[in-house]
Amino acid sequence: MQGYFAIVTIILLVTMVIFRIFILRYKGIEVFKFGEKDKKDFIIPPFALLYFYLILANTLDFPKLGSNIFENEFISWVGIVLCIFGLLLFLSALISFGISFRVGIDEDNPGPLVTSGAYAISRNPIYTAFGLVLIGIFLILPNYILLLYLIAGLWLLNRQVLREEDSLKKIYGEEYLRYCKKVRRYF
Repeated sequence: MQGYFAIVTIILLVTMVIFRIFILRYKGIEVFKFGEKDKKDFIIPPFALLYFYLILANTLDFPKLGSNIFENEFISWVGIVLCIFGLLLFLSALISFGISFRVGIDEDNPGPLVTSGAYAISRNPIYTAFGLVLIGIFLILPNYILLLYLIAGLWLLNRQVLREEDSLKKIYGEEYLRYCKKVRRYF
């Protein structure tokens, strides 16, 4: 049963991002900047599709890749709690972000610096939410390959945070540096 929650979690995350993109496009804001600063970003989607397949395969008895590391009902429920917390944080961050939301780095039209709502407790609540979901899904479906995805995913999230921080320093200058002194990078 917990595996179905992992599927629903991924569907909800993707749906929230797509919904936000359409809302902002309707308002005339170009949101999708993915891969414009670094073309290597385009290697991520095929790996994301394989990740989605792994979740489906482990839940719906499709042909599986890898094997489970352990089986523990309590730990899988902890994973569900982390996924729920990640989804709520993600939704809160999207609402707090308002019109500044972008998929990728947009130095030309960044929008105002957001420091309230979820951004008052974390400078990167969206990436923190993704991290919580990655950890949660691994705890729900503790597969060796999903463990590799967890490690690589957390590394990629941190890489993107560091890239965005460099960009935000250029865009907002002293205002962003003051914000960094008040609010932690993650939690």
